[in-house]
Amino acid sequence: MGSKIHRAEREGDHWPRLPAAAPVSVEEACQLHERAVALREHGQHTEAATCARHALTFFEHACGPDHPDVANILNNLADICADQGDYAEAAQLAQRAVEIMEQATGSPDLELLCVQALRTLAGVYRAQGRYAEAESLFQRALALAEAALGSDHLETASCLNDLAVLYKYTAQFATAARLYRRALAITTQALGPEHPDVATLYHNLGGLEHARGRYARGEPWARRAVAVRERALGPDHPAAAADVAALAAILDAQGKDVEAEALYRRALSVFERLFGPDHYEVAVNSNNLAALLHIRGEYAEAEQLYQRALAIKEHLLGPEHPDVAMTLSNLAALYKSLGRYAEAEALYQRALSLFEQALGPTHPYVETCLQNYARLLRDTQRRAEARALEARARQARHTRRAKQ
Repeated sequence: MGSKIHRAEREGDHWPRLPAAAPVSVEEACQLHERAVALREHGQHTEAATCARHALTFFEHACGPDHPDVANILNNLADICADQGDYAEAAQLAQRAVEIMEQATGSPDLELLCVQALRTLAGVYRAQGRYAEAESLFQRALALAEAALGSDHLETASCLNDLAVLYKYTAQFATAARLYRRALAITTQALGPEHPDVATLYHNLGGLEHARGRYARGEPWARRAVAVRERALGPDHPAAAADVAALAAILDAQGKDVEAEALYRRALSVFERLFGPDHYEVAVNSNNLAALLHIRGEYAEAEQLYQRALAIKEHLLGPEHPDVAMTLSNLAALYKSLGRYAEAEALYQRALSLFEQALGPTHPYVETCLQNYARLLRDTQRRAEARALEARARQARHTRRAKQ
């Protein structure tokens, strides 16, 4: 990120200073909005939100509350709030943007804004674990993009990517793969193979293979994402750090723990420096590093990291989110390793309930949680209960495979 961030800071000398009240000209408001977008790109979310709110205030007064320019700023401000983990406000802002743009369609530019508003709202719902609502909105966005902008438009590729991410979460892996590859073809054709947006699709294809348990297949995708992104943006860009963290997870799953640990710690350092100690990316990487240390038997640091990840996720996502269940399940496994069986069982029960509620009874996470809970029961001589859970895990696997 080095030279790019320095250039942005120098250009900032020509941007308006943050005013005490609302901006006083269209030019100043547009510059503030552009600055908000640039600051978000570089992970400076607090100042980005301030700039966007000032720009929003101006346009609401100058153009009225239902103008497409207002919707555009609302959409970008929603993205910034989501980056900060404030999903409740992000959803409100994005919903308002959607409502404005659904009444303002007509030209390709307006159709594009409508697609982007739908994608933002759907992305917030996905982050909140509201997968059915997210899927409906993503599908609407894709249909509108294909009809209004064309099947080879970059916004269509973004819609395909969005849906693929959702389908990875819901274990519809084959469908996700088809959508990712179509998005990759469009994006590569439009931007070339060295563009950061192409790196995003490399990242996501690697993540899909990780989710499928095909770790060796995912490693080349993940390494390509890191290489392309770092050449384009530098190693300290937040997106490059996310690529590094994804590669670490794939290496970790293959037992390449030395390189994986170094990459986890590198990514965690970048996220803490850019976003602060309580960001979602900090939670994800704390959880993943804890899992690696747990396997190694470094239990004390692993427990601290799991507890940190759990506290951040519960604060940002709420205690009922399936991502919270992931860390609960991991912490339960750690407590089982330490012989703290009662604590482990309580966490497994809570994690299993959350997974089933959010993802359904046949999701791979449910199957894994059932198997791990069953092992705990066997270790405590409760074999009949263990067999019942193992039977549920087998049924989940058979039902899921029959649908694929």
